[in-house]
Amino acid sequence: MRYYIIAGETSGDLHGANLIKALKVKDPDAVFRIVGGDRMQQEANQNALIHTSEMAFMGFVEVIKNLGTISKNLKTVKKDLLDFNPHTVILIDFPGFNLKIASFAKAHQIKTCYYISPKIWAWNQGRVHKIKKIVDHMFCILPFEVDFYKRFGMKVDYVGNPLLDAISNYSFNSDFRRDNRLTEAPIIALLPGSRKMEIEQILPDMIELYYAFPKHQLVIAGAPNFELSYYQNYTADLDIPVVFDRTYDLLKNADAAVVTSGTATLETGILKVPQVVVYKANPISVWLARKLIKVKFISLVNLINDYLSVIELIQQDCNPGQIRDEIGKIISEKEHRDSILENYEVLAGKLGEPGASKKTAKLILQYLNQVKE
Repeated sequence: MRYYIIAGETSGDLHGANLIKALKVKDPDAVFRIVGGDRMQQEANQNALIHTSEMAFMGFVEVIKNLGTISKNLKTVKKDLLDFNPHTVILIDFPGFNLKIASFAKAHQIKTCYYISPKIWAWNQGRVHKIKKIVDHMFCILPFEVDFYKRFGMKVDYVGNPLLDAISNYSFNSDFRRDNRLTEAPIIALLPGSRKMEIEQILPDMIELYYAFPKHQLVIAGAPNFELSYYQNYTADLDIPVVFDRTYDLLKNADAAVVTSGTATLETGILKVPQVVVYKANPISVWLARKLIKVKFISLVNLINDYLSVIELIQQDCNPGQIRDEIGKIISEKEHRDSILENYEVLAGKLGEPGASKKTAKLILQYLNQVKE
């Protein structure tokens, strides 16, 4: 089978790579064309048509500023999709772009599989009617999404969460501290995100913890699309190491973490590291989001548990003082720390076991074979 797989962000690239790996096992003759990042390129053994670093724009204002690039990317993918003529296009999250591709694919009789549902339950729920028309098979990774789609008469497959696959398959490095020249001091992990716009807004506030916790060492999880020199613009002469491509090792060794809202909040929860979730963006983007978004929380841990399991500091609350206070509670107040860890046990029960990538690959092949018959 020929598979055209599109991921527009770093987290989608990780899930796309694991799905490619699973598809190769189920379908030894699989041929891939990809839009994605470094991990997908490695697993598919080819260069991406467009790399995620050229696609991920965050926030309403930022998207508007980059409409020209987005339009160009859409045209490029549409032409390439027709040239490749896949048995199916597999779309991974990234709805602003991927729903347009789904419409195009449907109009050209190409089967559409959507892995990791767009977060339409959060805002603009009316899009579910369009999704019913243009997506042939939806594979959901959050338990509550099944009931959401059922309300609109749409049958979807719940496959479990692929982050469980990524973490269970990860080879943890017992010499992580030594290999990265870290001391034995307790670690506060800083996860500022993978987008330039996120990092610019949030990393300076995170770095202020350096002065508040002199007995701890701060370590930044670097995104693969940036060089060390980029982070050194923020750390200057402070002794704050940056670790690339070893975020799970960093979290495994951390006592606490400050995490920009996104997939990383769930990864941190699965690895059971007490965290403070932070988010700050263009004020206009945030104002619009607050008008439109219909959920109580921004972090996946809180959304899945459906109650406040980890503290969220958003916009004006995302400042050095409040970040310091919340990290201080995690470090020094056992009751507070234990409460977060208990919440993570609830999370683990709701997520279930690993196997999302394998299950999704099996279902995709099963559906495609039904079409052939």
